[in-house]
Amino acid sequence: MRSGIVSYGTYIPRYRITPKDIGRVWGQDGVMMGKSLNIRAKSVPAPDEDTITISVMAARRAMKRSNVEPSSIGAIFVGSESHPYAVKPTATIVSEAIGAAPDLTAADLEFACKAGTAGMQAALGLIEAPNEQIPIDYAMSIGADTSQGAPGNALEYSASAGGVAFLFGKKDVIASVDLTMSYTTDTPDFWRREGMKYPSHAERFTGKPAYFRHVQKAAEKVMNRMGMEPKDYDHATFHQPNGKFPLNIARKLGFTKDQISAGLWTPEIGNTYSGSMMIGLAGILDIARPGEKILAVSYGSGAGSDAFNLTVTDNILSFDLGRSITVKEEAKIGRYIDYSVYLKFREKIKMEGE
Repeated sequence: MRSGIVSYGTYIPRYRITPKDIGRVWGQDGVMMGKSLNIRAKSVPAPDEDTITISVMAARRAMKRSNVEPSSIGAIFVGSESHPYAVKPTATIVSEAIGAAPDLTAADLEFACKAGTAGMQAALGLIEAPNEQIPIDYAMSIGADTSQGAPGNALEYSASAGGVAFLFGKKDVIASVDLTMSYTTDTPDFWRREGMKYPSHAERFTGKPAYFRHVQKAAEKVMNRMGMEPKDYDHATFHQPNGKFPLNIARKLGFTKDQISAGLWTPEIGNTYSGSMMIGLAGILDIARPGEKILAVSYGSGAGSDAFNLTVTDNILSFDLGRSITVKEEAKIGRYIDYSVYLKFREKIKMEGE
């Protein structure tokens, strides 16, 4: 069987804040901002949560749903733009936390919001390599972030937290990856230099020449190579910097709202950056049926998109989804906080002497 997804798990922090509460502090119409971005609330990590804890939780949930022994994992990649350490890998901590054997490849990846899907491609490449060269049966890719937005900046309305882990292999595959292709250019629409606490962005430039161009090109490359059209897919999911962009790119490409509804979660939890499209894909797999076709396209500023053509297999029927929580169930778990608590949790205010 063609290699693909064997299992997956997600983790979304339970704290939430609404655009209304953010806008109230800055004298902005948060309600209108939320409607403009199509975001009703966003997730907020607790003070003891970061990319490492989110990655560990997602990985453990993925392993809980599978019958794969952690010692069988030959590679772990963690994609994020908010790794807690500048010099210290996240992936090694995840591997120890899930009980993986030390004879594996572990690496952190960074490419804005598509770092996790870059890890998906790397994992697939290692599994597909001839066994006499790289004997790897299973590989895991994680996309996780606790994204940043400066106080009062437009990013603060969308930047959230969450992550997902996909376990890849050739046995008991629930969704095979038929093809993956990328489209990459040097388009500086979003950046954060070393030592900067918050990122900068090129306002409207992040739209047409950045997000829309790359997502469209990557999607079209895969569909053309597969000889498929939007009507041939049962589901599609795209990177979700807000709840508006994925609707627009879906319409531009020829997909309907019904085709993207199962994978659209930013309106409920905000933009989880490296976890964004991957959580969308997890949401689709939560309800997928055998034989269904899926198009999934990520986007990372700087800039590039990774596109995946997937086919759901009969193994989805025996996949024990109930061993962990679904994306829909997790999105509903919300404990709302006000802006002052949000500032404290995100360390945007500090005690004297800190």
